[in-house]
Amino acid sequence: MRKKLKSLSIVLVLMVVALWAGNTSLFVAGLENHDTRLIAHRGVHQVYAGTDRSIDSCHAAPVETIEHPFVENTLPSIAEAFRLGADVVEIDVHLTSDNVFAVFHDWTLDCRTDGTGVTHKQSFAYLQTLDVAYRIDDATGTYPLRGQGVGLMPSLTDVLGVDWDGQLLINFKSNRAEDGAEFARRLAELRMSDQVFGVYGGAPPTRAAIEMTPGLRGFDRASLKGCLTRYLALGWSGHIPESCRDTFVVVPQNYTGLLWGWPHRFTKRLGAVGTDVVLAGPYDGTGFISSINDIDALSQVPDAFDGYIWTDRIEVIAPRIMAED
Repeated sequence: MRKKLKSLSIVLVLMVVALWAGNTSLFVAGLENHDTRLIAHRGVHQVYAGTDRSIDSCHAAPVETIEHPFVENTLPSIAEAFRLGADVVEIDVHLTSDNVFAVFHDWTLDCRTDGTGVTHKQSFAYLQTLDVAYRIDDATGTYPLRGQGVGLMPSLTDVLGVDWDGQLLINFKSNRAEDGAEFARRLAELRMSDQVFGVYGGAPPTRAAIEMTPGLRGFDRASLKGCLTRYLALGWSGHIPESCRDTFVVVPQNYTGLLWGWPHRFTKRLGAVGTDVVLAGPYDGTGFISSINDIDALSQVPDAFDGYIWTDRIEVIAPRIMAED
């Protein structure tokens, strides 16, 4: 009996050692050639400082102390993000009543602008008359940027028409498949698919755009969850589920410890099947994933991280990353 138990113990130890050896990042080669890249969420913008993170809350006030004039999802904001070192800038789009993709975050206009109504139900001509900085306030009650955002809401065609030093990540703010189909048609007409890093957001438009655009990568909430769940079950073996291939995956900082091979073996495995890893801030369990916005959060990013960092504060994070590289 003792011999059997001893043999079983040896087998178990060998299995644990083999599992560790197959998933540790200690022996991953080529880390000196890593490329830590940055995704600037909505460009350079005023960062919400409130505590209500629900999708229905207004994030225009309060914002952190206003130290620059940039407003999210505008051409100056995108340009500044790329100038600071962003590799990708994330923007939000709505297909308007006159069939124009407006670049704007909010589902309605009342929170941030001097307009009213559901964003996609308006004409783009009307949207361009609005002040996109009208209600941005840093808790002073003075609305310091009011009047500076008039006419700054661009169309997607405006954004794609600029030769940026990087790519764009498109967030569909609707659940309408026709938005994704129209996006795919526009992209084909403009022949600018190389400017797009990927798409995400509502499942119907995201899936429609991917299906109609060869080589376009993207995810929705269900596909991302499916990828990571399957990897948690099978990743110990080195197997990459089909749902994790040829895409990009967003990983919250507080869930990285669950991923087999994190960090370097994980990024190498996914990179080998055409997938980029995007590291975001912690997931709060309610559907909200934060960004990596300060030096403390950045210090938790693994050394030689070969993936993308998702940030709302490209002006803070980019200089530190460049100094380290």
